Amino acid sequence: MSPKVQRPDPPYKQVVQHIRGQIKSGELKNGDRIPSARQLMKEWSISLATAAKVHSTLRAEGLVQGVSGVGTIVSTQEVVLGTQDRLIASRGGKIYPKNEHARIVSSELVSASEQVADGLGVTAGAPVLRRVRITYRDENVVSASTSWFDGTVVQQAPRLLETERILEGTPAYIQSCTGRTMTSADERVTAAAASEEESDALQVPVGAPILRGRNRIFDEHGAVIEYGEFISGPGRWRSYDYEIKSS
Repeated sequence: MSPKVQRPDPPYKQVVQHIRGQIKSGELKNGDRIPSARQLMKEWSISLATAAKVHSTLRAEGLVQGVSGVGTIVSTQEVVLGTQDRLIASRGGKIYPKNEHARIVSSELVSASEQVADGLGVTAGAPVLRRVRITYRDENVVSASTSWFDGTVVQQAPRLLETERILEGTPAYIQSCTGRTMTSADERVTAAAASEEESDALQVPVGAPILRGRNRIFDEHGAVIEYGEFISGPGRWRSYDYEIKSS
């Protein structure tokens, strides 16, 4: 059955959300063609100008690119997943583009620094779980992130101490073990020059432009489940989607 435009979102935004969802779920993979503007016009019963706006929006987000003689194809190798995307996508097990993968390189209990303690809402020096994740495109490092959890969580969710990937996703595993559901998140990012430590992690020169960020993931009661810090190399798009409501 052909998709239908629903209200109240603008038609172009509905089509963008549909295609974006196909890309993030893995239904449309890196290199796959998306429907042409004329195909979108027929399938969604929208104008050619609206269909063209769908393509331009997806290109602006870094999700697709035009290839001469081929058409518009998915181009996710430069896209950085935000906290919201990781939270949603990890529930279905599809987190990374086809040519990317992540490895948990360490997972251990340590004492919380003041910054980590503030992020988690625990006392400085309290035991916390630190999981370090490196993301590779093929075998090249493209980002690194560290997730921090209150150390008491390992009593209920001991697999967090292992470096093997949790196939059902961290949110689903934590929920099954603790009954706490990850329901919301906040995230802060800034452009920065790579420090010596960051240059080693990302395999870029010291001083190279990078993206540096921090995030928190909350349960249904507003308590912090996970505090994260991450860095990402240059040339990677970060995509957001949000609504503006009038007062």
